[in-house]
Order: sequence, then C-alpha cells, then structure tokens
Amino acid sequence: MAVAQGPKTLWEQICAEYEAEQPPFPYSPESKQDSVSLDTGILQPLHTKQLYFTSTDCSIAQKISSLPALAPLPAAPNPKTCSPREYLEYYIFPILLPGMAELLHQAKKEKCFERKRTKFIACDFLTEWLYNQNPKRKDEPFTEFFSIPFVKDWLKDHPRPPIPLSFLLSEEEACKIIQSFWRGYRVRCDTEVQELRQWQKQLREDKNIIKRVQEFWTKQETKVGSKLDSEEPTPDRSGV
Repeated sequence: MAVAQGPKTLWEQICAEYEAEQPPFPYSPESKQDSVSLDTGILQPLHTKQLYFTSTDCSIAQKISSLPALAPLPAAPNPKTCSPREYLEYYIFPILLPGMAELLHQAKKEKCFERKRTKFIACDFLTEWLYNQNPKRKDEPFTEFFSIPFVKDWLKDHPRPPIPLSFLLSEEEACKIIQSFWRGYRVRCDTEVQELRQWQKQLREDKNIIKRVQEFWTKQETKVGSKLDSEEPTPDRSGV
C-alpha cells in the first residue's frame, strides 16, 4: 500500500510537474542514505516537508500515528478587510500561478529559452489566458488576444509597429525562402546564364528600351487628351 499524502498546494504541484520533466539523476551509493524503509517495504525519498523515521524510532512512529487528522482549510477572508498577504494568497495566487505555469509551457513551445528574439509576447499570452479563465465567462467561447474589447480599445490609441516577417515565418517556410534564394543565386552564377544576362543588358542599352517606352506612353497620353477635347459639348447659342 502506498502512503497516503495530504493535498498539495498549488506551488508544490507546479514544482512537482517541473521536477517530473527533469532527467533522472544517476545512481550513486549515497542515494541509499536518502531513503528509508517503511513497514510496507516502499522506499520514499526524503522531502523537506515530510518527517521520516527508521526502525529504531518506534516511539516517534507511535506518536505520529496518534496525531489527529489535519484540520480543514479556513474560510476565505474578506477581501475588503484582510491583510495584503492574505489577499494575495487567497485571491491572486490561486489564479495567477496556473497562468504562469501555462506561460512557461508556451514559452518552451515557442523556443524562448533557445533564441534571443521570438514573436512570443508573455504579457499578451497571460492577458489572453486570464481573460478566458475568468469565472464570469465560463460558458462563453474562447476569445483571442486582439479580439478582447479592452485590448482593441487600447490598440486604437496606441497602435503597435508591424511584427517583422522573420518572426511570423515558421522554420519550414524560412527554410524554403532561403533555399529558393540560394538555388537562384547558384543558377545566376552559371556561365551560360551570365552570358545571357549580359546579352540582354547590352540589347537594352543599344535599343534604348526605356526611351521607347516613355515615347509610347507620351503618344498615348496625347491621343487621349485630344479625344477628350473633341468630345466637349458646344454651347447652344440660339437665343430666344
């Protein structure tokens, strides 16, 4: 049978989740000293918030077994009369800490711990998460950050600069653009392609294509202007 443990606080759950994601430590003979054998034969690691005993401390074990059960948590204090610490512990941290945990997970997905600059904005994510986790919006659909009413009102008066394209592209899209540019560069370096481009350049200079295009558009504008002048209505001068 496993030893029953009391309910964990929110911070302990976050720490336990973080420790579970870490790689296991290598085995060492000293690790045997960090665990003790219980009556059930299960090894439990040491924890700063738990009390463990050896087989020689039977009197301590009897005293612990005779302790009464933990008392239920006290009622939430009045938010208008409680101290700042109580207000944080009962009204702020239970909502903010899960959002911070989700923020760390999302930052890891966005590779914020691997790169110096990313498109991920922590304040935007936390604002969106807290807005959608509001108990007053329990049955309402998910709302994106830029669709939140107060965010839209703020951005009207304080518009943001556009996000660089390098932040918006995924790794696959960025790879395609870089590979496409590199292939085009290698093709343009070919001797036959260089010769063709040089011939086209010389042809444009000899025939003066730019000047011919300008003359063409000048003639077209003249034709259009003369046509409009001829279509102007003549005033009726037949007097009464």
